[in-house]
Amino acid sequence: MSLFWRIFALNAVVLGLATALLLWAPVTVSVPVLLTEAVILVGGLAVMLVANAALLRLGLAPLDRLTRLMTTVDLLRPGQRLPAAGGREVAEVIRTFNAMLERLEQERATSSARALLAQEAERRRIAQELHDEVGQTMTAILLGLKRAADDAPDPLRKDLHEVQEITRESLDEVRRLVRRLRPGVLDDLGLISALTSLTEDFATHTGLRITRRFDADLPALAPETELVLYRVAQESLTNAARHADAEHVTVALRHTGDSAVLTVTDDGRGVKAAREGAGIRGMRERALLIGGSLEIAPAPDTGTRVQLTAPVSRKH
Repeated sequence: MSLFWRIFALNAVVLGLATALLLWAPVTVSVPVLLTEAVILVGGLAVMLVANAALLRLGLAPLDRLTRLMTTVDLLRPGQRLPAAGGREVAEVIRTFNAMLERLEQERATSSARALLAQEAERRRIAQELHDEVGQTMTAILLGLKRAADDAPDPLRKDLHEVQEITRESLDEVRRLVRRLRPGVLDDLGLISALTSLTEDFATHTGLRITRRFDADLPALAPETELVLYRVAQESLTNAARHADAEHVTVALRHTGDSAVLTVTDDGRGVKAAREGAGIRGMRERALLIGGSLEIAPAPDTGTRVQLTAPVSRKH
């Protein structure tokens, strides 16, 4: 039955019942209308309206559920679907919406993958240029300053040593930026070594106390999975240092069944903002890139827990 005829049938049932009551009930209407008769008529009208509203709400409930889903759906949280219940038109609308959602999720995943891969390629190019051009140039400047300081008189030598120190600190900062843009240790020594280096670097430059808990039996992972795990840990540490006012962070990586689970827990202010920022959205996109899932929730005691569950895909 189509939606039109369903609504028509509901109204016909209510009006038919009201007509039957008027025909068979011992009720008459005087002229002018008496107060008791007016009360009975108004009460009957109220009963009809309530019954009609209840039946219509029951018949249109699938459309209400569809409307609520449409207002809250998030393509970064895939799998939100509705059962195709209701009449023919309603069920067809729900099936069409589910198919559209499926297509949008696939297109979003594909476009996000292209964007993230292009972003990583650009990071690699910038890191390479910083290392080859800026790093080498600053190293040459340091060597020149050292030679000049060795031959300079005492007053000038002190100034040259100060310039040397500033240049050395700038070179260290460039190298740190290169490691953050493209962690070479991830390619050379693997994920555990890269996460260890990352946490040590954050502890040195931010003052965070970081505890590491890494499983020893972690299987070899695909390069894309390792990179996503590393980037999520990096973004979580950045959020803990910049926004959460945290003092202690625990970074754990364990192997559970067919998944590698990364958990970053801080003791900061906790999750308060209802709207997610670009950093968290970026982590969700990276999780979808490898078919994983990201959960951000309050920590058991205080602070925030970020947990990425990534399927284990061995290197080819």
